[in-house]
Amino acid sequence: MSGPADGGVRYADRPWLALLNDAQRAPVHPDDTLVHALRRVVWEAPERTFLAYFDGRLGYREADELSDSVAGHLAERGLRRGDRVAVLLQNSPQFVLAVLGAWKAGAIVVPVNPMYKAGEVAHVLRDGDVAALICSDRAWESYLRETAADSPVRVVLTACELDFQTDGDARVLGFERLPRAADADDLTEVARAGHPAPPERDLGPDDIALISYTSGTSGAPKGATNTHGNIMHNAERQRTGLELPEPPVYFALAPLFHITGMVCQLGACLNSAGTLVLAYRFEAGVVLDAFARHRPHYTVGPSTAFMALAAHPDVTPDHFASFEVISSGGAPLPPALVEKFRAGFGPYIRNGYGLTECTAPCAAVPPGREAPVDPVSGTLAVGVPGPDTVVRIVDEQGADVPFGEQGEIVVRGPQVVPGYWRRPDASAETFPDGELRTGDIGFMDPQGWLYVVDRKKDMINASGFKVWPREVEDVLYTHPAVREAAVVGVPDGYRGETVKAYVSLRPGAVADPDELAAYCEERLAAYKYPRQVEVLPDLPKTASGKILRRELRSRSRVSQ
Repeated sequence: MSGPADGGVRYADRPWLALLNDAQRAPVHPDDTLVHALRRVVWEAPERTFLAYFDGRLGYREADELSDSVAGHLAERGLRRGDRVAVLLQNSPQFVLAVLGAWKAGAIVVPVNPMYKAGEVAHVLRDGDVAALICSDRAWESYLRETAADSPVRVVLTACELDFQTDGDARVLGFERLPRAADADDLTEVARAGHPAPPERDLGPDDIALISYTSGTSGAPKGATNTHGNIMHNAERQRTGLELPEPPVYFALAPLFHITGMVCQLGACLNSAGTLVLAYRFEAGVVLDAFARHRPHYTVGPSTAFMALAAHPDVTPDHFASFEVISSGGAPLPPALVEKFRAGFGPYIRNGYGLTECTAPCAAVPPGREAPVDPVSGTLAVGVPGPDTVVRIVDEQGADVPFGEQGEIVVRGPQVVPGYWRRPDASAETFPDGELRTGDIGFMDPQGWLYVVDRKKDMINASGFKVWPREVEDVLYTHPAVREAAVVGVPDGYRGETVKAYVSLRPGAVADPDELAAYCEERLAAYKYPRQVEVLPDLPKTASGKILRRELRSRSRVSQ
């Protein structure tokens, strides 16, 4: 680890420890894997509800038995320890049974975004050398049968996500049950068949649990190798740090295939012997109804999800009355949204920061604290690192920069993955000496609060001046008409690049591009305010709710 740049900066001293309470600072001793955690809960509270899916319920004992049967079936079909199982499902009980069954069979899970197109799935199946595929029956019939035929996949299970509930909410479950495929086994039938789990395939903390493919913002997606130990460390830190009632009720707002959903919802809930509420996919009205029905204590999701919930015509403060903690991650959290949400509904949204490569969170706002806003940039702090984690801010040479100075954020700790799947060169570049080079630009104040300015690659160079999109976006979010905002650099013959803003408006609100540009001009330096503003009905997002700047950049290039 590099020494302090000015003789006084010592990130290794972890100044943030003073912001944590005794429980948050205490050492953790997690189970080896989530399968071990499941067995513990089955022993202690077998009839407790594990999964709530609309009007359906699965207890811990039943989920254990069903996932045992999935594991036994996979083993009977020739799945070996260390083989890869791709899971392409929405937030449903079948997703959880598939993941637990694969782990019990000794396999590595490859979570796949259900929004992926055929070419994107094909890359994952080939790059991961995937042996088994578990997907929805509709995806299998529409495009995955052909995709899997040209891949290493030799075992297929399909799932109808109408199973395990009877509500049939047409807002998200408005599809028909398909005839059973002749060339694939049905996951629910397999789970209920009572296959005995294969013996002696227990995995340990150093074994790979997930190959989590990054979003591929530059080049083809790479698979981060999240170990069982990585997952269990963050799941245990969630349990000890959130201070939720026992048993806690978690709502899966983030998709479970995303590392945030996998670790901060499924992993943390199972590790806490809690109940996980599932609602298939995000639809604001469905989510609000689930809040009212299940009264969850905790959820985590992107800022865009909270914007959509706040804009729903039926939302009331009572929808959020049961929550003890609400967290945001995966997309920038504007300070204006935090205050508007608190004023309208009561809860304070707690910021957080992490990456797939550090198995979700490496910094968060602890319960009992509120994130400060940097008075110079207006940036909301993303939180503080955990007691086992060291976050540094470094210059181009990797040396620590003084507190308050911007540089690249690097992370060392037990949640950092060992590398990328079969990518030794990329692993060596991103994880020198086991430390994660995030590619994010940020700074830390002397108390240990971490601020993320932007992605290094997203910086706009306007006539030689650096413009970070986040700063402009945060200003736009203070405008009363703006619902979503994203800022990109677009080619400019005179300035090299200039700033362009894309916005969507709140329901019923009116604002024209000139008004929004003038609003920013009043609040930003001349080189920062957007010379171009385009209003869209909605901004493009990933399935996890992160606004896709790269699609907006492409849109700008096409329109030039």
